[in-house]
Amino acid sequence: MTQALPTRARIVIVGGGVIGASVAYHLALAGERDVLLLERDRITSGTTWHAAGLMTCFGSTSETSTSIRLYSRDLYARLEAETGVATGFKPVGLIEAAADADRLHEYRRVASFQRRMGLEIHEITPKEMADLFPLARTDDLLAGFYVPSDGRVNPVDLTMSLARGARQHGATIVEGVRATGVLTTPEGRLSRVTGVATDAGDVEAEIVVNCAGMWAREFAQANGIVVPNQAAEHYYLITEPLAGMSPDAPVFEDPAAYGYYREEGGGMMVGLFEPRAAAWRVDSIPRDFSFGEIPPDWDRMTPFLERAMSRVPVTLEAGIRKFFCGPESFTPDLLPAVGEAPSLPGYFVCAGLNSIGILSAGGLGRIMADWILTGRPDADVTAINLDRFRGFQLDPAYRAARTAEILGTVYAAHTPGVQLKTGRGVHRSPVYDELLAAGGYLRDVSGWEGADWFAGPGNTPQAEPGWGPQPWFAHWRAEHEAVRERAGLIDMSFMAKWRITGADAGRLLRHLSAGDVDGDPGVITYTQWLDDDARLQADLTVTKLGARHFVVVASDTAYGHVEGMLQRAAVGLEVTIDDVTTALAQFAIQGPRSREVLAALTDADLSTDAFPFRAVRQVTLAGRAVLLARITYAGELGYEIYLPAGDAARVWREILGAGTAYGLQPYGLKALASLRMEKAYRDYGHDIDNTDDVYEAGLGFAVALDKADFRGRAAALAAKAAPARRRLVQVLLRDPERLLFHAEPLYRDGEFVGYIRAASYGWTLGGAVGLAMVEAPEAVTTGWLDEGEWSVEIAGDLVPARVSLRPLYDPGSARVRM
Repeated sequence: MTQALPTRARIVIVGGGVIGASVAYHLALAGERDVLLLERDRITSGTTWHAAGLMTCFGSTSETSTSIRLYSRDLYARLEAETGVATGFKPVGLIEAAADADRLHEYRRVASFQRRMGLEIHEITPKEMADLFPLARTDDLLAGFYVPSDGRVNPVDLTMSLARGARQHGATIVEGVRATGVLTTPEGRLSRVTGVATDAGDVEAEIVVNCAGMWAREFAQANGIVVPNQAAEHYYLITEPLAGMSPDAPVFEDPAAYGYYREEGGGMMVGLFEPRAAAWRVDSIPRDFSFGEIPPDWDRMTPFLERAMSRVPVTLEAGIRKFFCGPESFTPDLLPAVGEAPSLPGYFVCAGLNSIGILSAGGLGRIMADWILTGRPDADVTAINLDRFRGFQLDPAYRAARTAEILGTVYAAHTPGVQLKTGRGVHRSPVYDELLAAGGYLRDVSGWEGADWFAGPGNTPQAEPGWGPQPWFAHWRAEHEAVRERAGLIDMSFMAKWRITGADAGRLLRHLSAGDVDGDPGVITYTQWLDDDARLQADLTVTKLGARHFVVVASDTAYGHVEGMLQRAAVGLEVTIDDVTTALAQFAIQGPRSREVLAALTDADLSTDAFPFRAVRQVTLAGRAVLLARITYAGELGYEIYLPAGDAARVWREILGAGTAYGLQPYGLKALASLRMEKAYRDYGHDIDNTDDVYEAGLGFAVALDKADFRGRAAALAAKAAPARRRLVQVLLRDPERLLFHAEPLYRDGEFVGYIRAASYGWTLGGAVGLAMVEAPEAVTTGWLDEGEWSVEIAGDLVPARVSLRPLYDPGSARVRM
């Protein structure tokens, strides 16, 4: 009997796949009974029903991703006891094959990190791999990584178990009702969710959760929300029964052969992640596509299939019971779309699972439920937050090309320096041609083309991915040293920029900013925006130009999040928020001779007395009006220049010309990273995130506690008074030959205390340098740091390190204020 459709529910979930069922289960488990899940057809009918059912935790160097998978695995193991419905979870183990040196190094790094996160991993020999999975050919493999507690699960049974649990805890699930839209009502400059329209009538609601899978993009787009997931073909075959194929055989993965392998009905499932994939139905997903299959493209897939099957030669001679092709949806960066829409409060999304929906569903459902019920996530979501996406990513041509490429990276080696080639150059800096002329090696920066480093005029930059030192490091080092010793010029036009004007502009920014941003005009302030618990939400600058006129500048990756915070906080205020990201070019000139370079191009007094640190002035530079701010992200005397995009190319050339006499040269994003890392400057979303309070992040100096009206003040007072058991520290390797990237475990006296969140090479300090969040039993103090013996684990090797609370480069910031 079909459940009647309620006319109201506090929370409505759209989509009855494993994700929607998990969100419903976790909401109900947390005590929220007024939950309605709508499924247009039957539970699992979209993509869940044909999932391969792998429950494998190995492979991530993200704490959030690893914790999501570990929670999911634990949940699936115990869910049957609670609901009475089996999930089909079998901890048969996982073997991950390393076929080449790059993968072996990568997997050793992964294993080092994930062991510290609680995952049991053993590196094993090819012979040990063959003993565990006798049907595979292993003689040409270098090693394997065995996870005994991983395994497989039945996707349909799992979803039914979650649905049963949701019902048992009070949620309502209605099948056979299609959600046709989300209802909203205007509320000031924004709107709010009021319900869901269905083909059986409207349902009043306060919160909607879009778990519509491959339909999520179109469903969200109707409300102006960007969820750029795209369906793609995904293949596997199932053989007839094979002699020696045990139902208890581990899951076997060989990414270099594009294949994964597990037992299925006495035969073997051979799944594929080919290096070049195919998007499916870029125009629109059929609404009546249920339990559906896609006609397989044998011509395209045969070479990949043959390579995958050659890893298990017996499959080449076995009968094929089923060759399956079905849709899975993927996002442009291979990370899920999770969180609340920045432009529509009450509209949440959990979609775009990139073929890991089964192994992520439990953990993501828990995070989503907590986020919805408490108002903030309890995990680092900076990499997966829905608000990172941009409107251009909805373009059909972009989705078709990027999906075909990004799916191909699932089983590719994740070697540093790999670049995506599709969807490039959506935005171009006003000095794009100048970057090319200087031999810039360009990379994607949130849809912009940014120079990573420069090969020099007339030279074609070339680089290959690699874990060790590369030939282009010489260019990187030269740029770094130019900034430290003379001067360097960098294009930062991709930074997110807003002009905030109106009678309440100061009131808005005082409320959002922990720093004192509304003092005298002509001052730029580095500040953080916090949540009510004093945890970081943004890290940016606010420039006050006048009583009713401000400029906010944030990183490119924070664009959507900052925009959403501005719009929400501005409700009811007399304020105008103008996005000037593309209208204003932004350069930075940094280094001890930067003042001399600029002085050759302006009549403005740039002396420290007339133009001190943090001063901002409207000046004429190279004959053009610019906004000049004395600020740095390199740890040197330096300035940022903001000017109309139309004037940018001329001013850039004039600065380079004037700078010749002072040894100035253009520098790229690699040098910016190494310069800021030596100075221990933070980067939100990389080494600080939404789980850190402002004092743990070492940013208490930027908090103006004497202000009475900023968000998170009460919690900031409490955080400052509490013991500093958790602090961000700088880490410098003592071996100058070893490199750091991220996720390397950090030890004090042999005890794991944290891991490297972000890193670079410190050309001035003489070694790899990074930032790590560490925890101490009582407090992280200089004494506690100095008394310990520190080391960093790199792919299984322990490398001695030096650790400091203060920046190891110019700790007193004398060079910044010179």
